[in-house]
Amino acid sequence: MHPSANLRGIVFMCLAMAAFSCNDALVKSVTGVMNTGQIMFVRGLLTTLMVTMIAYHFGALRPIRTAFRPVIMLRIAMEALASITYISALGQIPLANASAIMQALPLAVTLGAALFLGEPVGWRRWAAITIGFVGVLIVLRPGPEGFTPAALTVVACVFVTATRDLCTRRIGTEVPSLFITVTTAFVTTLVGAALIVPFGGWQPMSTTSFAYIAGASVLLMLGYQTIVLAMRDGDISIIAPFRYTGLFWSIVIGIIFFSETPDRWMFAGVAIIVGSGLYTFYRESLRSRQAIAQRSLTGPLE
Repeated sequence: MHPSANLRGIVFMCLAMAAFSCNDALVKSVTGVMNTGQIMFVRGLLTTLMVTMIAYHFGALRPIRTAFRPVIMLRIAMEALASITYISALGQIPLANASAIMQALPLAVTLGAALFLGEPVGWRRWAAITIGFVGVLIVLRPGPEGFTPAALTVVACVFVTATRDLCTRRIGTEVPSLFITVTTAFVTTLVGAALIVPFGGWQPMSTTSFAYIAGASVLLMLGYQTIVLAMRDGDISIIAPFRYTGLFWSIVIGIIFFSETPDRWMFAGVAIIVGSGLYTFYRESLRSRQAIAQRSLTGPLE
């Protein structure tokens, strides 16, 4: 793999994580004046408009019946549920804590792939997954009353998002990624609209609040596009670990804009989660290289 391809992929991955972290910060800043349903609706409406124009430009739109494939419908449902759980939690716990828990996502994906897709996972990766979730418990740090509902909501979001990612693996390459993004954004917008009244009703939006939501929509689109660019070029085993740079941005933003002060237990949990994730990436890349080498040895002679 050419080094410049890896460098481009690393830059795009870092940009994607910065965009997602800033999106989270903007959403968190309006959770006190808007409920989860209203945030999902306004942000989703703006995102749907933008991504539909992009998909139309690239010819990625498909007949609506394409979205009714079971695996696509399940993915859309998981994306909407992930938005509900994460936005609901953002208003109640520090940004850095929410981001730290979400760093367990690669571990949850590996766990799900082993349990539901039959992908082989050796004892080393099982150990890394177990240790990684111990790190999550350290970040959660339950008190005498147990786990807080907001923290458990983020944990639920991890597994919902992992299910979304596993569904994505099962969608055929004939379905453009942009079409999936369009349908997902549209359905999430409808779900948000349906939740406005049950979650407390529509609240008047100030110019500042609308600007924050509009900015979050743009950043969400930027994050989606740059992460696709990151994964298309270069060695995934080299590029993927840079997803953890999002945690750095969340900690810095939390300290500067939300006056959050992460403690040593949070940093200890983060170190365990990230270390386990990096080891899992390493083992997966090693297994991939071994599989390629084995196929080259057992392939037909020319």
